[in-house]
Amino acid sequence: MIDKIIDIEIYGQKFRIRVKGEEDEKYISHLTEHVDQKMREVAVKSKSADNLKISVLAALNIADEYFLCQKKLDQLNEYIGHLENELESLEDHLYRDENKCNDQDEATK
Repeated sequence: MIDKIIDIEIYGQKFRIRVKGEEDEKYISHLTEHVDQKMREVAVKSKSADNLKISVLAALNIADEYFLCQKKLDQLNEYIGHLENELESLEDHLYRDENKCNDQDEATK
């Protein structure tokens, strides 16, 4: 895959970044839009014209989103683990019941 340099713009600032292909270019475009949107939201809420302050606050908001999503993912993984344990327990009971029925069938023959 050939590296490619693309131009992006976030909150009025232009940047040139390297991407590895068309798929990465689409992904970078999605990221760019997200960061730009966050910076604009922060600028409106904070009523600040300081780009550094807006950048840091936007980064904090994005980090907060990330950690909240990570926490939800951890909770879902824990729940999935609980469900897997329940399923395993049910399978064990079913296997034991099946063997018990087979043993009873053999005994009545």
